[in-house]
Amino acid sequence: MEYRYLGRSGLKVSTLTMGTMTFGGSEKVGHTEQGDATRQIDMCLDAGINLIDTANVYNAGVSEEMVGVALAENGRRQKTLVATKVRFKMGDGPNDIGLSRHHIVAQAEASLRRLQTDVIDLYQVHEWDGQTPIEETMEALDTLVKRGLVRYIGCSNYAGWQISKALAAAGARQGERFISQQIHYTLHSREAEYELIPVGQDQGLGVLIWSPLAGGLLSGKYRRDGGPKSGRHVGGFREPPVYDWEKFYDIIDVLVGVAEERGVSGAQVALAWLLGRPGVTSVIIGGRSDAQFQDNLGAADFKLSDDERARLDAASRPPLLYPYWHQSFTAQDRLGKIDLDLIGPYAEEFKRG
Repeated sequence: MEYRYLGRSGLKVSTLTMGTMTFGGSEKVGHTEQGDATRQIDMCLDAGINLIDTANVYNAGVSEEMVGVALAENGRRQKTLVATKVRFKMGDGPNDIGLSRHHIVAQAEASLRRLQTDVIDLYQVHEWDGQTPIEETMEALDTLVKRGLVRYIGCSNYAGWQISKALAAAGARQGERFISQQIHYTLHSREAEYELIPVGQDQGLGVLIWSPLAGGLLSGKYRRDGGPKSGRHVGGFREPPVYDWEKFYDIIDVLVGVAEERGVSGAQVALAWLLGRPGVTSVIIGGRSDAQFQDNLGAADFKLSDDERARLDAASRPPLLYPYWHQSFTAQDRLGKIDLDLIGPYAEEFKRG
């Protein structure tokens, strides 16, 4: 297992992170009971994973409780980093939602109780809250770090301008900054390359990828001629959305082709592609079964060739949006070539056509 620094910090995390949204869940997302959860945590720890990701909202706190039960036994907590999140509705009261100081502090204390731990290693705001002043949110997170309840802070599902605004608010009062962002980014959904990956590289944020297999869509099981009879998308789960199924199946054709040539699963190819992308720190793997976890763990040691990457890139490349195409053309006019620093990590693919 490879370990990478999480952003501009001294914290090292494994390139694979264990996700726990299925813990205590429903059939829609995958229902994992305590015994299975503990066994799967051991599988991941034995493979070298050192970061477990959960959230207070996952199954109304049950996921955190199950992680807490497992980590409280056999010294598992001592070799594990725990990440959780705050933002969404956790009660019926008017202050049981959002990123106010009240909700952040109250939910951090509740998460600590459910996780049976004294400190949260990475506390992430789960989504932007446009109602609460960002200064209040960042001050509350800073207070948790200073109280010793949280070690590092991060954001999830923020836009580029929202990240910049939060970092500016923290910097203005010399408070704790985000060290990471958790985002959705896959072969099928590459919008993060427009702003989120560049802002992460520029501002020193590590990048954690949620649902790197697009809820199973990139496992190789979903094909033009039909797919599995069970799974998140069969059960009505609609994240991420698929707007162009023909484009999606074009990606799957190449994904499966590479997988068959190398004798691995489509899931391992999709995960390996992400781990080789600029700015990516770790991908969060999950599963309904031990077999799915075991297969995903194989991606830690699987490397794609340059030719295989080029084939996958060509099949999945999104259109170059404004202002990136304008910057590209003006860079060519001025410099006679594309300025890679000017338009970010997407530039190399634009240059290839």
